[in-house]
Amino acid sequence: MAKEKANVDMICDVAELSALFEKSSNLDDFLQSAVSVVAWHMNAAVCSIYIYDDTSRMLTLRATQGLSRDAIGRVQLRLGQGIVGLALKELRSICSGCASKSPAFKPIDGIGEEKYEAFLAVPIRRGLTRVGVLVVQDVKEDYFDEVDEQALRAIAGQLATVIENADLLMALHRQEEAVAPAAEPSSKMIKGRGASDGVAQGQGKFMVSGRAGRFRAPDVVPNDLTRADFDRALKTSEQQLKDLQRETAENLSDVAQLIFNAHLLILADEEFSGEILRRIEEGASPVNALVDVVNRYIEIFSASPNPRLREKEHDLKDLGHRLLENLIGGGRAPGDYSGQIILADTLLPSDVLKLATEKVEGFVVQGGVASHIAIICRSLQKPMVMVDSQQFAAFHESCDLLIDGSQGTVYIEPSKEVLSEYAKHRRDVDLLKAAPAVKEETFTADGTRIQLFANINLLSDLKLAEKFCAEGVGLYRSEFPFIIRNAFPSEEEQYQVYSRIVGSMGEREVTFRTLDIGGDKLLSYQGDAEEANPFLGLRGIRFLLQNKDIFSEQLCAMLRAGAGGNTRIMFPLISSVDEFIEARELVGECMKQLDSRQVVYNRETRLGIMVELPSAVELIEDLAHEVDFMSIGTNDLIQYMLAVDRTNEMVSKLYLSHHPAILRAIERVAFVARNHRKDVSICGDIAQDPKMIPFLLGAGITKLSLSPGRIPNIQKAVEAVSIEKAVYAARQMLGFSLISEVESFLSGT
Repeated sequence: MAKEKANVDMICDVAELSALFEKSSNLDDFLQSAVSVVAWHMNAAVCSIYIYDDTSRMLTLRATQGLSRDAIGRVQLRLGQGIVGLALKELRSICSGCASKSPAFKPIDGIGEEKYEAFLAVPIRRGLTRVGVLVVQDVKEDYFDEVDEQALRAIAGQLATVIENADLLMALHRQEEAVAPAAEPSSKMIKGRGASDGVAQGQGKFMVSGRAGRFRAPDVVPNDLTRADFDRALKTSEQQLKDLQRETAENLSDVAQLIFNAHLLILADEEFSGEILRRIEEGASPVNALVDVVNRYIEIFSASPNPRLREKEHDLKDLGHRLLENLIGGGRAPGDYSGQIILADTLLPSDVLKLATEKVEGFVVQGGVASHIAIICRSLQKPMVMVDSQQFAAFHESCDLLIDGSQGTVYIEPSKEVLSEYAKHRRDVDLLKAAPAVKEETFTADGTRIQLFANINLLSDLKLAEKFCAEGVGLYRSEFPFIIRNAFPSEEEQYQVYSRIVGSMGEREVTFRTLDIGGDKLLSYQGDAEEANPFLGLRGIRFLLQNKDIFSEQLCAMLRAGAGGNTRIMFPLISSVDEFIEARELVGECMKQLDSRQVVYNRETRLGIMVELPSAVELIEDLAHEVDFMSIGTNDLIQYMLAVDRTNEMVSKLYLSHHPAILRAIERVAFVARNHRKDVSICGDIAQDPKMIPFLLGAGITKLSLSPGRIPNIQKAVEAVSIEKAVYAARQMLGFSLISEVESFLSGT
């Protein structure tokens, strides 16, 4: 009996791909291993991978199982040529039951594919950037179905990350060299702005573009090191990285997709390690050879016009330190950032995730920080403080630091008194965390029921949501598995993440927010295009409606995950009734698609919107007729109503949740929702600010969504106020026209 296909089981397990990658010495080895494994799992006669070169606009066959091996590197197709070229040009999967009858089919002599009629081609893409095509073929006509297509899309998404890093390495070898300057003095105490709560103590370590950029060896190193010592350091580093990758994949399965693979690819790069070995053979000491080569690569990385290549500078420095530690020792386990606080001018989501995995204590960042970076830090419980450029100049490498993310304070070389005070504070916080007094239900002082829901960013947040008795998930920010990986997860991968959230909540309500990228979460999702003003550009629902293939995959995954649960789907950045109706119609199309696939899903899924634009506030009556529910997203509402970019340190002081215009907008939305009997909730920083709780309750908000760790404090704030007093406070605040009047009222003066 023929072996049955086991495609989805294989595709959903990133560990198998990771293992393939670890056993490969270079990209071509990895691709060849990948096609063999995919062919076996899918019981397909042929599996091939074509890689696309954007400069020549040509696809080249780079690996195959089943076709002639002589064709590798020889067979090339133009973009749009043949089924393979067309799939990549149009960024869509093409499944042909009888390829020779397809008008797009292009026969290629001498590769032995004549007998394979069943043909399935899936584009490999990084966001909207074309990377290549994954193909399976078989002799039996109509052999591949929608399940096979879904599985192949998932593996293509995983392949994209590995291939991209390898391509960056190849681009690296073609770059010009450049130079970078150095670092400066220190001061005693700095008052910045808190981005993520918590206290951390440790030595400062720079991760700064163009500053302290050179990689240096310690002043004293052993002088008897040999090539054998370097070979051993190379093997040790490789094993450590593989172990780290596995550990990260286990603990953070929703966002950790091969995040250390850039390090492994650099290690496997023959030009990198080969050049170090050549210098050692020519008489250089292993330490000097390593330092010189790493610095040459750092200069090339930092000078590259390619932003994705510049991002890899941090990976290169990390790898250099790991190799050096394994070569000469020094007391610290390589890749162990315990006892260190990162000083950075920019941070990527993957940087935060990787450093948290490697036990970093906290972060100090120059300038404003993207909101999603701060959110990730909160989820990982790592404190972060933002400082301006003048304050940042006060730090120096290895200075002793104590940071307080709650107060936005940084102490340089803290005194014994400061350390003693914070040690006591930490003990109090630990006691509070160990035994939080949280009730399962929340009531005001006069018995009005208030619901406290959790904002979930990473799956790791679910434990805190359970611990602090969240009544459900008020906001799942679905972009985090996207932005950390810098690639679009497939429908199947998303379904696995969303299912875990629904499963953990049981009968409790779960609200999924569809992908909200753009603005400060632009990254690579809009190809290589740059926008003059991304906050007013292609973001949120606008991006999704222009990229309906991506939107549909996410909607299908959310609908499927909701089967047997209590789920809702919410659309971000809605500016018109038209946008909501168009999104709702697409949900209907996705339901028909799932019906045709005979897939179980939640037919009762409710649809709602985030109210975060002035136009949505103005149209709230019209929107209330169409939606099932609404949530006021105060962070963006404040930004757009007050025209204040909250990541811009020059105007961030104008970003005020208690501005009279914001208070009136919240009250207006709550009033309309009540009149139309539509569920309304509020999320954003205002929902977790105890001093704003009386206003929110008095304005008619009885459902709040906040970070799980803030639930105990907000529950206490709710219990301390009666609805009568809350209504009085809200009326007073709504009557003020001056910001100063609101501030005086809140401070009790």
